Amino acid sequence: MAKEPSRRTPSPADLRDRILDDFRVLNVPLKAEQLDALLVRAEREGLSHLQFLHLVLAEQADQRRERAIARRVREARFREVKSWNDFDWKFNAGTIKRAQMEELATGEFIRRRNNLIFVGQTGLGKSSLIQMIGHRACVLGYRVRYITSAELLSDLNASLATQTLPVRIRYYAKFDLLVIDEFGFDYIERMEMEPRQAANLLYKIIDTRNQKHSTALITNVDFKSWEDYLGDPPVMLASLDRLVHGAIVLKLQGKSYRAHQANQPPQS
Repeated sequence: MAKEPSRRTPSPADLRDRILDDFRVLNVPLKAEQLDALLVRAEREGLSHLQFLHLVLAEQADQRRERAIARRVREARFREVKSWNDFDWKFNAGTIKRAQMEELATGEFIRRRNNLIFVGQTGLGKSSLIQMIGHRACVLGYRVRYITSAELLSDLNASLATQTLPVRIRYYAKFDLLVIDEFGFDYIERMEMEPRQAANLLYKIIDTRNQKHSTALITNVDFKSWEDYLGDPPVMLASLDRLVHGAIVLKLQGKSYRAHQANQPPQS
């Protein structure tokens, strides 16, 4: 019987090319120079097979995580995001506590599908705080959308004309956290459309998301004034009931940081 020819052991160069090709098939963007650098490090540090494998996979996984975070941040459409160290925690330290905000930034309320409501006069930094919390949620893997109430109602009102309202409602319903900022900031919404229509559009969003995903509302309108703002008592009560039930409600007080900054002398 003829002896089968022995299979040639692949050379290191052949194995390197095969590994790179395998990564391409798996749609993992491992560059040749990256692999070479990892091979040099593994030999220099005497890494085990498992350590080397972890090194290769961890670098690719970290890059993919960073791309996913960047994608979620773009999708959120934040207006601005301050770093936690840039926010002036001392200015209203008696009422705005960093530890409390850091707890919200763990995303636990999103996991529990609780709503979050910030109530307080303008200038306290409510918008900055909620965007910082929202950005941290993006890092944790949650899908977030930030929008002002004027922008939200304008978008929904425009969809009525194009008969795409159900599509837009499904769009806003899909996010793990929907942030509606500047509710009651001014009366632009009521100037652009009939108050009853605005109230009903807002209710549709709140009702669709109710107990399914978290909604954060940032407002300078206290609950007792919602009827005047929305102009539709029955819808107002229904919206308030769905938003507040099981929600985390923080009534923030203090001095206006924005006014404080405006009164500071210019830097020389």
